[in-house]
Amino acid sequence: MGKIFPKSDDKPSNEHSFTIHKLLHLILKADGLREYVGIMDAVMKEHLQTYKNCKQVNVRDMAKRYLLTLSSNIFLGINDPGKIETLRERLEVIETGIFSIPVNFPGTCLNRSIKASRLMIKELNAIARQRRIDLSGHRSSSRKDFMSVLLLAKDDNGQFFCDEDISSHLVGLLLASYSTMQSTIINIMKHLAELPAIYNFVLREQEEVVDGKKPNDMLTWEDLRMMKYSWNVACEALRISTPGIGSFREAITDFTYEGYTIRRGSKIYWNFDATHKNPKYFHDPDKFDPSRFQGDGPTPYTFVPFGGGPRMCPGNEYARVAILTFLHNMVTHFRWEKLIPDEKTIHYPVPRPAQGLPILLHPHNP
Repeated sequence: MGKIFPKSDDKPSNEHSFTIHKLLHLILKADGLREYVGIMDAVMKEHLQTYKNCKQVNVRDMAKRYLLTLSSNIFLGINDPGKIETLRERLEVIETGIFSIPVNFPGTCLNRSIKASRLMIKELNAIARQRRIDLSGHRSSSRKDFMSVLLLAKDDNGQFFCDEDISSHLVGLLLASYSTMQSTIINIMKHLAELPAIYNFVLREQEEVVDGKKPNDMLTWEDLRMMKYSWNVACEALRISTPGIGSFREAITDFTYEGYTIRRGSKIYWNFDATHKNPKYFHDPDKFDPSRFQGDGPTPYTFVPFGGGPRMCPGNEYARVAILTFLHNMVTHFRWEKLIPDEKTIHYPVPRPAQGLPILLHPHNP
């Protein structure tokens, strides 16, 4: 991973990651995201216009374009379609390398991934250099994208982060927001097509949001807080088809688990499905049931699509806003049905319908 997402100094990876992780938490926390809700809604509404005359669409392609347009705008301040398409091509090469056999010589997936990452970092470095000039001359817009925030930030020693580190972390952030969330959106759309009763509950909730707004008003943070059932649906989709397989951690002290002694320094692999599909915590775990998340919800640390504790994914709130914004606009404009009723699910690199979930759209107001 260090070759795909390089850092500029000799600090240990965990120290380097902790510094940037802390900064990302500040940027991506709820208070910081409030001002972006209307922008996300505007991006989705504009994105939806490209499908208003389409009867058949592929949800994977729709989600990819929406998420990358969104993250390019908010993370980088880029909204040029040509530049966004170039980013997409690079990210897909990088993603393939991450899940490949770790052999680095010309022609391998990993080698192509490293080259694509270096090229993307080089391109972002050029943008960062110009952005620094703009920021120093106060020529930036009043709304700051994440790159601008990082360029103005300082580490614990009062030093600015270097452009290479910022670009490397932004590549990782773009990839995370692009690959995992598209899987979640696809699976939400799949379940809503299969379960009309649940779709109707979501529609009713979203119509209540619309009824409380003036025509052409953008979504607000308060609107998102009203979407409790819709987020329960998203959480259930995350539980059944978690967009990941798990993660490695290092034991920082000796401990005993289930009669086994785990020594300090041991590498531990934890898997989402160990609890997500465990009937001890989720009755009838293969059933899609959003009511599991009502009230107090699941037992703590049994539902962990974003991890847990101090190392929880800093993008969990960003994911919530992006997913609910997509869902609000789709449900208030369309019903849909699957074009391949028995479409198979593949699990590489994350669980998703094999053909990308082609659907037939039925507009509410044709």
